[in-house]
Amino acid sequence: MASMAERLAANVNFGVLAKAETLKKRLWFTLGALIIYRIGSYIPIPGIDPGALEEIFQQNAGGILGMFNMFAGGALGRMTIFALNIIPYISASIIMQLLVASSPTLGQLRKEGEAGRKKINQYTRYGTVFLAALQGYGIAIGLETFQASFGPVVIDSGALFRYSTVITLVGGTIFLMWLGEQITQRGIGNGISLIIFAGIVAELPSALAATFDLGRSGALSTGLLIFFLFMAISVIAFIVFMERAQRRLIVQYPKRQSGNKILGGEASHMPLKLNSAGVIPPIFASSLLLLPSTVGQLNAAGGPEWLYNFSTFLGGPGQPVYTSIYMALIIFFAFFYTALVFNPQETAENLRKHGGYIPGIRPGGHTADYIDYILTRLTTLGSIYLAAVCLLPEYLIAEYALPFYFGGTSLLIVVSVSMDTMAQVQSHLIAHQYEGLIKHARLRGARARR
Repeated sequence: MASMAERLAANVNFGVLAKAETLKKRLWFTLGALIIYRIGSYIPIPGIDPGALEEIFQQNAGGILGMFNMFAGGALGRMTIFALNIIPYISASIIMQLLVASSPTLGQLRKEGEAGRKKINQYTRYGTVFLAALQGYGIAIGLETFQASFGPVVIDSGALFRYSTVITLVGGTIFLMWLGEQITQRGIGNGISLIIFAGIVAELPSALAATFDLGRSGALSTGLLIFFLFMAISVIAFIVFMERAQRRLIVQYPKRQSGNKILGGEASHMPLKLNSAGVIPPIFASSLLLLPSTVGQLNAAGGPEWLYNFSTFLGGPGQPVYTSIYMALIIFFAFFYTALVFNPQETAENLRKHGGYIPGIRPGGHTADYIDYILTRLTTLGSIYLAAVCLLPEYLIAEYALPFYFGGTSLLIVVSVSMDTMAQVQSHLIAHQYEGLIKHARLRGARARR
């Protein structure tokens, strides 16, 4: 018995260490993948004059291009292989989810389980390649039309430059799509969100330095500078508060007798977050706005006139038309994505199967209607919160030419992704500790029987 207890103790220690080692490997894999992404964001596409590009981009960085550059982690301003970032993949995902929700054929695929999900993911990848090629071609033509004060941006324009630019940008987007999937499967957190998060965080120091330069040069007064920093801290605190807000529905389970014991009868709760969609609505809304307008601005002289007219009509952050469309898209995607991730009918059916019920509400359809009513009210407040956080700071940014990295959208992404990633790390640690406690309890039982 002694040797058995010793072997069990060794297995306990080995199991806990193995689980901790798995978490460590996941963290290192995620960090390594993000470092690779940041290295790639400094590798320029061939045939570009960096000095001329920097001059042109500084002249156009205050509008849509500046916001796209924020999502790309500065890669667009440097015109690197990751200039498109993961935006085409997000746009393709939006289109595919809308098609799945509206098409009976694609909707049936989603119900087929893992096989259907793989097919939908494959269609999304095809859409990503198409959108990346479209955007890459528009960027290539747009770059050929730019003239800096000392020469053109493209050293040798022509079909070869366009072809190589499209291939390079499409390849960079496909690589980031694959890298994001690898982070999700083998790392910690959502890979796509972490890629956008890493790009924003990496450019924050330079954005902070640029903001202080505005104060040192007199473009911003000291009072305004302090106010902006205080506003950024206040927005972060508000985001944390709202992301943790939830409505708890009491769920009661009936008592049942098993032999001489009375089981059940306990009350639990079902947490419904105020913002069930998370950071997805602002990312989706920004992607849809950036897709046509960026190509329209870059391709002002050589592309379709309607596309350029649309980008001009849309304006940029802080402009009325842009703000109205952006707000409408955020609210729409908040409801749309919440409906995708939470099904009241399915939740009510699961409660009924396990004997649970909400006090005062009949099981089945009435429970589903009640959950849907509560969820709709919460999503309404959550969508208003998302729109307010993303839009209100944009007016100040547009008015005082502050970097986009201090806008509500970027702060929301940084805070939300940080909280989600830390929650996943904590869940891994709790699971490891829980397994360790169970095995220690078994060990004590083996020693007691000895």
